[in-house]
Amino acid sequence: MNAPPPGLHLVATPIGNARDITLRALDLLAGADILAAEDTRTLRKLMEIHGIALGERPILAYHDHNGDRVRPRLLRALAEGRSVVYASDAGTPLVADPGYALARAAAAEGHAVTAAPGPSAALAALSLSGLPTDRFLFAGFLPPARAARQAALRELGAVPASLVVFESPGRVAATLADMAEILGPRSAALCRELTKRFEEVRRGPLADLAAGALDDPPRGEIVLVVDRDRSETGEEEIRAALRAALEQMSVKDAAKVVSEAVGAPRRSVYQVALAMGRGE
Repeated sequence: MNAPPPGLHLVATPIGNARDITLRALDLLAGADILAAEDTRTLRKLMEIHGIALGERPILAYHDHNGDRVRPRLLRALAEGRSVVYASDAGTPLVADPGYALARAAAAEGHAVTAAPGPSAALAALSLSGLPTDRFLFAGFLPPARAARQAALRELGAVPASLVVFESPGRVAATLADMAEILGPRSAALCRELTKRFEEVRRGPLADLAAGALDDPPRGEIVLVVDRDRSETGEEEIRAALRAALEQMSVKDAAKVVSEAVGAPRRSVYQVALAMGRGE
């Protein structure tokens, strides 16, 4: 195996199933000069599972509480022409983890910054939700205080996209209740323990999911996916979506994709697509 080139390598790690790691990620973990991770114990265990020896290489903890102290050491290593891996605790680096300041500083100093993509809880949940994936907004964790959480939901509710939110088991029932109150009767999915033994996806209206979270509290790591507002989908929005779709697909296929994306009856969308195809 060739040694990784100098620079900062952002390595995605499994969100549950250890076999989800990529071959490229394993190569980087095996060959980098320096390893950094939010939780070094998690990274050590992953490397042990895959038979990767740490040897004499340093492995540094890098998190919100020590970033100001550790970041200069990593930047010095980059300046010396060494290869540095920053591995997420689980999932894709810089998505709800503290690697952002490191990557920004490395890029600002002119060092190469590359990503070895892989698992992502947000994308896995979006894929399993059954909700439109053409546009989505990842909102991370909502504020824990109810007033601040409701204010954030009022702002997010106007976004014309599927919403992806992380939540803890202890707050998920309250968050779903606030979503049902503020966002209305939208379709949603509660995804928990993705790729793990007890993986579960609950789908339904927000109010039903909120009631279910009270009756049968979900445990583990949770991702919520919420549909966009469907109450005011007008013909102009449908036409705009069709114009883009018709550039790449047939009238029939465009009607199918757009009807699913905007939540409008397929027959109605098909009629509009036919008229646009005839230049009307």
